[in-house]
Amino acid sequence: MDAKERIPRRDYSALDRPEVLELLFHPVRVNRTKPPAGWVDHDIPVGDGVTVAARFHLPAEKSAGNIIFFHGNGELAGDYDEAGARFVERGLGFIAADYRGYGWSSGAPSVTAMIGDCHAIFDYVTEQLAGEGRTGHLVVMGRSLGSAPALELAAFRQNDLAGAIIESGFANTRPVLRALGIDVDSLGITEAAGFGNLSKIRVITKPVLILHAQHDQIIPISEAADLHAECGAAGKELQMIPGADHNNILQVTGPMYYEVISRFVGRLGRPARRKKSGVR
Repeated sequence: MDAKERIPRRDYSALDRPEVLELLFHPVRVNRTKPPAGWVDHDIPVGDGVTVAARFHLPAEKSAGNIIFFHGNGELAGDYDEAGARFVERGLGFIAADYRGYGWSSGAPSVTAMIGDCHAIFDYVTEQLAGEGRTGHLVVMGRSLGSAPALELAAFRQNDLAGAIIESGFANTRPVLRALGIDVDSLGITEAAGFGNLSKIRVITKPVLILHAQHDQIIPISEAADLHAECGAAGKELQMIPGADHNNILQVTGPMYYEVISRFVGRLGRPARRKKSGVR
């Protein structure tokens, strides 16, 4: 029985109300400019004439592993240029994707669109890498809000993935919405109507690395503990970042951040044989 049979198709309409979207997403539009030398920008078609921006940071070595990254709700793919450079220095590819309405992406963000679009992004990225003759294994990574599309892909597309990394991710929907100032009780939002991150991580069997700040004031570390406890992978790891909060993990950890992630991706072994699989 695969993930599609074990996880029912979810309806995210309860999260797509204006009262939720205005606090869940914080899109910033920027004009498209020439990317830093060595990086390549892509406009990824996600349907209905909408494109989503992504920045590819790729090393010269075509057998290198690659990370597909989904950022937090108040960030942009371009905010991760330095991170991309640091990963390339360590022999890894880093592909940061935006959401609808972010950067120079078109459209407007919604939960339904974000979850659906991550499949289109994944298909585009895998096709681009294959077209360039890149054979390295793929890892999906999500930070904060980005943990939702990352876990979606890790659950439903794991035959094409070597593993997953969740940074500052959430297990339960209602607590994180409350932390953002959303009155989930008056809106009648139940946990069953949420993102379903716990149900998704239960079916993941590929290695999973969970990173979380000790003093995360938005998504407490107990959420990371829940994700770790429910994860179906035998090779699962939870690392607490001492002294850090939700928004300063990189500053607190410094180079060790890249070392930990690079070691995780590097030990995932030989690339899995890829096969094209459509969006559910």
